[in-house]
Amino acid sequence: MSAHGQTGMPDGGTLDAMTLDFDACYRALASRDPRFDGRFVTGVLSTGIYCRPVCPARLPKPEHVRFLPSAAAAERAGLRACRRCRPETAPPPSASAEHGTVTRRALRLIEGGYLDLHPVAALARELHVSERQLRRILGDQLGAGPAELARTRRAGLARMLIDQTDLPMARVAAEAGYRSLRRFNDEIRAGFGATPTQLRRRHAAPGEAGLVLRLAYRPPLDWPHLLAFLAARAVPGAEAVVDGAYMRTALLGGRPATVALRPDPDHPRALLAIRGAGVGTVADAAARARRLADLDADPLAVELVLSGDPAVAASVAAHPGLRVPGAWDGFELAVRAVLGQQVSVAAATTAAARLVARLGEPLPAPEGPLTTLFTTPEAVADAPDDAMAMPAGRRRAVRALAAAVAAGDLDLGLTADPDAARAALLDIPGIGPWTAEYIAMRGLRDPDAFPAGDLVIRRALGGDARDARARAAAWAPWRAYGAIHIWNTTSLEDR
Repeated sequence: MSAHGQTGMPDGGTLDAMTLDFDACYRALASRDPRFDGRFVTGVLSTGIYCRPVCPARLPKPEHVRFLPSAAAAERAGLRACRRCRPETAPPPSASAEHGTVTRRALRLIEGGYLDLHPVAALARELHVSERQLRRILGDQLGAGPAELARTRRAGLARMLIDQTDLPMARVAAEAGYRSLRRFNDEIRAGFGATPTQLRRRHAAPGEAGLVLRLAYRPPLDWPHLLAFLAARAVPGAEAVVDGAYMRTALLGGRPATVALRPDPDHPRALLAIRGAGVGTVADAAARARRLADLDADPLAVELVLSGDPAVAASVAAHPGLRVPGAWDGFELAVRAVLGQQVSVAAATTAAARLVARLGEPLPAPEGPLTTLFTTPEAVADAPDDAMAMPAGRRRAVRALAAAVAAGDLDLGLTADPDAARAALLDIPGIGPWTAEYIAMRGLRDPDAFPAGDLVIRRALGGDARDARARAAAWAPWRAYGAIHIWNTTSLEDR
């Protein structure tokens, strides 16, 4: 996708983020290219169903087809989900940079279940727009309003849990965000043409230990690089990479839990295993896992922008699907970023491990290498000096960061506004532009964040931070991916 939001087709034409070009979409449908999965859905008017671009069914005639920007838009048009390609298992609607901050944050809030607990008016206030503006923005870009997007998300998550787990139906309804079993049954029947019990009979749960979700993404995804990046920074006791899986501790629903994320060897999806979580936390855990592994990325869009610059073209060609490694928790990532200022990755990881060992909450029982939860903002803000073995200036910066988060003055959550967070971070003594941009890249999921002052980046692009920023301007809105490709050409200790 270019800076104007267009994705080039293999045989010409474009797929625009705001206006779906019929010919381009039809070619994508005919190719069944998984890179377009989740970018649009196909409404088949002759059958009244809607499908993913990868649906294996016979290609419908052009006159019977209508292309829509989201599953919610298709349901708004009176179409029902295809039972063969299962649109609810596709990657969610893309919240890419060209959509704008309001759409990106709205989708993150909706995907995280915000509208299951709050009215649309509260969502609009959170985004600093009117309800009318919010409905217009989402309607123009995704073909459906916030309530419709939330309804489709609930039903899709419920369908995944029905098919992929043996959870009781009451628990499925609670995890998906339904506040009544009657509404759960009505929406599942309306969306899928069968009751929850009938759907489970047709698609028996796999019987895997714990709760395992399958999270789709647009291929390719460079799993070896992602896991190597996370392994080099894994905090002993709180994280580990073992046998091709990223494992960590997490507080879910007020309970100490563990999660593990690994690639599915046979499909473009990740497998998320959750153990010990409280009720009503599946949506939050899935959203955090997607952010951690950058599962919502559009690698084709990134490739089209970056492949023309010699500074990163070789890495783009050699490592298709390179993602920006994210974070499970924004505060955790920010603390680790501050600890990593002017020291090696190994030294920063050691400092984080000491902090966790001293201030983190132990699990009730260890699970393999996982023993301890990462510490909280409140614990860090009130920690004594001897619990924070680091230079005094860095200790003050970490404490101030924790105090700002604990007080609610700094939002580093799933739906934080990156620009507001940057400004708040830069107000903290000891946190500079590099750290703020690094946190925006990984913790806040800003695809255009760019640490121009980074030494490795300046060397690769030539000149000082201003020169690097000017050279990378053509990479917008994917400058964070350009930074990752540059770091990918260096050793782990230099990143």
